[in-house]
Amino acid sequence: MTVLFAVAALLGGGITAGVLFAVALSVLPALFAMDTGTYVYAHRLLGRNWDPTMPVIVLGSALLDGTLAVRTGGSARPLFAAATVLLVGVSAVSHLCNVPINRRVKAITDPSALPADWQDPRPVWRRWHLLRTALAVLALAVTAAAVTAV
Repeated sequence: MTVLFAVAALLGGGITAGVLFAVALSVLPALFAMDTGTYVYAHRLLGRNWDPTMPVIVLGSALLDGTLAVRTGGSARPLFAAATVLLVGVSAVSHLCNVPINRRVKAITDPSALPADWQDPRPVWRRWHLLRTALAVLALAVTAAAVTAV
């Protein structure tokens, strides 16, 4: 069972890091190149499938790493525990920082008629996104190290 959990933790951590890295490398530059109305429209489209899926993958991976931290010993235990904390960090940044921004953008019903007090959220969203991406990549590396130590 430990091997199965370890493979699943690596898979979930890899998907998390890969998706966040791809967004940072490709999607964000594209969003920054768009005029504001097009950005709002694109932002609404991009999140439709990720919003319900990514929390399950991130938190499921954290649960697997946490379970492995309890089930293993030696040098693998603190590594799995650290990976758990890092993935919980990814989730916290997402839910406390990126998701509220996403909700404000998605509340715009007409991208051609932005509210007078509109402030472009892209720079702030990018900073939070880069933090959670770094946490996810680090979590994947730590999980991989833990798996090799089992």
